[in-house]
Amino acid sequence: MVENVYTQDERRTLLRLARSSLEHGLARGRALEVDVARYSSPLRDVRASFVTLLSSGVLRGCIGSLVPVAPLATDVTRRAFQAGFEDPRFLPLDRAEVARVLIQVSVLSDTEPIPFSNEEGLLEQLYPGTDGLIIHGPDRQATFLPSVWESLPDPVEFLGALKRKAGLSETETPARAERYTTESFGEDENEGSPASGTAFEHVPDPEKNAR
Repeated sequence: MVENVYTQDERRTLLRLARSSLEHGLARGRALEVDVARYSSPLRDVRASFVTLLSSGVLRGCIGSLVPVAPLATDVTRRAFQAGFEDPRFLPLDRAEVARVLIQVSVLSDTEPIPFSNEEGLLEQLYPGTDGLIIHGPDRQATFLPSVWESLPDPVEFLGALKRKAGLSETETPARAERYTTESFGEDENEGSPASGTAFEHVPDPEKNAR
């Protein structure tokens, strides 16, 4: 079980920052800049995060970084802007959509290498519903957040879909893999309830996000 690190007030603060960054991005075309000195120590820690946007329960944007590169408060504002306006799978949000989308924030733990000699050995070590997984192919890497287990609960199907995302064939074995966990929380029409939906995330290019 993943222990919660952030208080309810800190969670609400991060969600407010994400929403403010969407609104700022709509008006100014860039992410909201924050003075991290104003926030509690956990929000000043350098952490990696993903921000997911949902519209009527359907994915509308999801971008993040696997590598911690900025204080969490700053990282969340950047990822929110990128999810809303720079996810290459979607058109940028318009004013009506900014008001309508629900925001989910996922803060990543440090990654842990998974030693394995074959694919069966990798599958045996996975914790469905808990692990986020990063795999590496010859040319690129790919990840699924833990929330993807909701749609792909079988480890074989989960890994198979992730291999396709990484450009690996069905018979190829990943060169290496890492696991991580997330602490995730979000907006909902019912205040205080986590947002529903599965995040099939996009990790931008390395030069943009220290991938």
